[in-house]
Amino acid sequence: SSVQLMCSRKLVLDESTTRQAMQLFKETKIILLSSMSSLGSGSPEEIERSWCACVLYCVSKLGNAGKAKEDRGITLRQILRAFDLKIVDFFKEMPQFCIKVGFILTGLYGSDWEKRLELQELQANLVHLCSLGRHYRRAYQELFLLNDGKPANNSSELNVQQASEYYDFGWLLFLVLRNQASSAVKNLLTSTTELVSVLAVLIIHIPVRLRNFSIEDSSCFAKKSDKGVNLIASLCERYLTSEDELSKALQKTNILIKDILKKKPCSDVSECQQGSLSFIDPEGLTFFKNFLEEDSLKSSLQVLEKEYVNGLDTKGELDARMFANEEDSLLGSGSLSGGALKLPGTKRKYDDVMASPTKSTASRAPMSPPRFCPSPNGNSFCNSKMAPFTPVSTAMTTAKWLRSAISPLPSKPSGELLRFFSACDKDVTDDITCRAAIILGAIFTGSSFGERMCTSLRNTSGMDAIWTEQRKMEALKLYYRVLESMCRAESQILSGSNLTSLLSNERFHRCMIACSAELVLATHKTVTMMFPAVLEKTGITAFDLSKVIESFVRHEDSLPRELKRHLNSLEERLLESMAWEKGSSMYNSLIVARPTLSAEINRLGLLAEPMPSLDAIAVHHDISLGGLPPLPFHKQPDKDEVRSPKRACTERRNVLVDNSFRSPVKDVIKSKFLPPLQSAFASPTRPNPAAGGETCAETGIGVFLSKITKLAAIRIKCLCERLQLSQQILERVYSLVQQIISQQTALFFNRHIDQIILCCIYGVAKISQLALTFKEIIFSYRKQSQCKPQVFRSVYVNWPSRSRSGKIGEDHVDIITFYNEVFIPTVKPLLVDLGPGTSPNRNNEPKSGGDAAPFPESPRLSRFPNLPDMSPKKVSATHNVYVSPLRSSKMDTLLSPSSKSYYACVGESTHAFQSPSKDLNAINTRLNSGKKVNGRLNFDVVSDLVVARSLSDQNGGSAAAMAVFGTRTPVKGEQQDP
Repeated sequence: SSVQLMCSRKLVLDESTTRQAMQLFKETKIILLSSMSSLGSGSPEEIERSWCACVLYCVSKLGNAGKAKEDRGITLRQILRAFDLKIVDFFKEMPQFCIKVGFILTGLYGSDWEKRLELQELQANLVHLCSLGRHYRRAYQELFLLNDGKPANNSSELNVQQASEYYDFGWLLFLVLRNQASSAVKNLLTSTTELVSVLAVLIIHIPVRLRNFSIEDSSCFAKKSDKGVNLIASLCERYLTSEDELSKALQKTNILIKDILKKKPCSDVSECQQGSLSFIDPEGLTFFKNFLEEDSLKSSLQVLEKEYVNGLDTKGELDARMFANEEDSLLGSGSLSGGALKLPGTKRKYDDVMASPTKSTASRAPMSPPRFCPSPNGNSFCNSKMAPFTPVSTAMTTAKWLRSAISPLPSKPSGELLRFFSACDKDVTDDITCRAAIILGAIFTGSSFGERMCTSLRNTSGMDAIWTEQRKMEALKLYYRVLESMCRAESQILSGSNLTSLLSNERFHRCMIACSAELVLATHKTVTMMFPAVLEKTGITAFDLSKVIESFVRHEDSLPRELKRHLNSLEERLLESMAWEKGSSMYNSLIVARPTLSAEINRLGLLAEPMPSLDAIAVHHDISLGGLPPLPFHKQPDKDEVRSPKRACTERRNVLVDNSFRSPVKDVIKSKFLPPLQSAFASPTRPNPAAGGETCAETGIGVFLSKITKLAAIRIKCLCERLQLSQQILERVYSLVQQIISQQTALFFNRHIDQIILCCIYGVAKISQLALTFKEIIFSYRKQSQCKPQVFRSVYVNWPSRSRSGKIGEDHVDIITFYNEVFIPTVKPLLVDLGPGTSPNRNNEPKSGGDAAPFPESPRLSRFPNLPDMSPKKVSATHNVYVSPLRSSKMDTLLSPSSKSYYACVGESTHAFQSPSKDLNAINTRLNSGKKVNGRLNFDVVSDLVVARSLSDQNGGSAAAMAVFGTRTPVKGEQQDP
């Protein structure tokens, strides 16, 4: 087999690893053969190669856990080389592999195999390295030339190669520093600061003739003193880093140069100031004489190469040197769907255009950067006033907000917040402060960041522990700040300061703490603590967190746009699939709001387990409260009794009584109505006076399903526009989704809402006699920003004993099998009613019987909603033409008489004395002329992720061969690759 061949010829593996790989391949071969049509878009040989690569990666990570680090076999880098795979292709296939063979991996390696596999962490690390590589490449081009400008007697090839060696040296120095300085808590912010410290070293050591700037005349080095330019402060202003953090990173870099490269600092500062340090204040800087001269440069490169390679086998899964060279063959082209992983490649992508203004030339050295084209005034560094938006720049922007707006706040509740605490029926100050200490201690602890963090805390100087404590304090301050704003708003609604119902609710506080911690972690972009890790640490579920996101954003005015977008993307993930997973507390409310679904919910074991108590969390994570007063804990359980809230509940217990939802009755009686936050977190069976006597579960589920409907409407509209379907078809699809939500809700259980939408579009198309195939639908869906291959490759089913397929139990099938075997038998009556000659909204009343009774809070089926205009808004189905409101930052420029003539505004004629209709005709003629326009368009006014994705769609890879269905019936027996 391919595994045995690779193990024996291309990969030098020990006998144990080879035996485990062969065993895993044999046990999964049947799954491979039966699922061949849904596993990939290549030939059977290519699919088998991908499968074998996944097998070897699992064995290398899971089967060698007991071995010493130096004996743990192969790395992912070697696997990809052996099987001729790209990074992007591997990460597209690995999730599908894990879904298919998860039960086999559990039997071989234990139930914690997914955590030990560290696939998400590896993927995040690759994303960071790609972003850092582009950031370094752009910064180097702005700061330095690629040739020394010497005339003639030296060949240009030699000059370029020498310049490339400087480039290689900077990236290698950064990689070694990154591995040594932040081995446990890798995050994008720390890495970026380390990269800027390397730039500082290069600025003061690379020969002046290679600079692309004049430091004494540069406005970009504006921070100056009597002694010259303050380099650290200037770089901090340029790259939005902290002066304190950059100074610390620079000290670590200098120590590395002294210890590993064996260079000695220059003791005579005045002598050094005559060269590279001219016009630079030497305070806080270390200069190494003759450090980057030609002979020294070559030897330093060799030492760094050896140091990095020696550490690669124990710390690295991939050779990070490749990320400074976008031409590397292992990177490949394209991106993982859903924005999970974007890697530079040979094809031009929108983000690469923004990151690198010039196309890369053939490299003369292994990591040579793209050739730099200087600006007209010869100073690109000063000419580019604002860096393009990149993952690095947005991370630094949000970090600046955290430093300036949150870090200065006190780490204790303010006086106003303490007054709200004491105004409750019982003073809740001690409860809230102790709870915050426990939950944040569980999130920001060594075990949260994996085995490496625990080892680092024991064996290093404690820098990782300091970093963790700082992040915990930031989350605590943000929690108190937003909680105070919420209390102020709720007290105005209630016309009183007694907020016992809200402030004594355990689940509410955990959601608030989780949201605060997630924003801090998202700002620093940690590799090991990524969402949904905070849910497990706090003991809440996705449905719980979805209740506070909107309120959190509304009550924190200073939240940067990127963090608001992050929360918005999280809410979409929660709504689209996570809230429907097993163990979601949504089912605990749904079973109260919709008793007819209780049998199906219990059959599938969907109910959430009770939220773990605070004392259990404290014991499990060995959290000490210090001088804080203890909470009135219940019986102290053993560590092993702490259970994940996402774990399925298999027993049919009574969910009507749940202490974690308990809300005092007297507060409900005293208030004329229950504020939204209090009703959202009240017990599901509690009556809600503000909603006509319905239970809080019915109110909460009604709000949740209305959000689902709105999200479905947005995605239906986008996909129908891509498919160029008529408004009537769009209305029918939306009507069908509405009816499924209200009448056949169980179709969503443990599934993704896009799976239902895709089936609805195909079903409506067939019943409307449109010649639309599933292949075309999936091809268009691949271009959606939220697309993930698992959505159409792996749909959850739980076969009943009477299924046509003869299968029993849980399974994951492709979307065509799901459509034929599950979807159509369930929704056929609803689909027939939407056929030709019927109005999409004719059947406002659901049919009786079975699961037909609607939610009491469900509205009648409505026409397609008026959605807010997206910005930028696509105005052509066939062309990449967008319209976006004018940014306020551009207004001053447009209003100035000297520059107004350079811009075209809505309502302004393209020619003098011309009518608006002729203007539109002129624009359309230009767009449709097909002439190639020389030069680059400036997308600065409408630059947005939507535009980027649309532009990249034109270069996207071809879709897999998919099933082409007949046009007479929605059901098709033949199954092919979707």
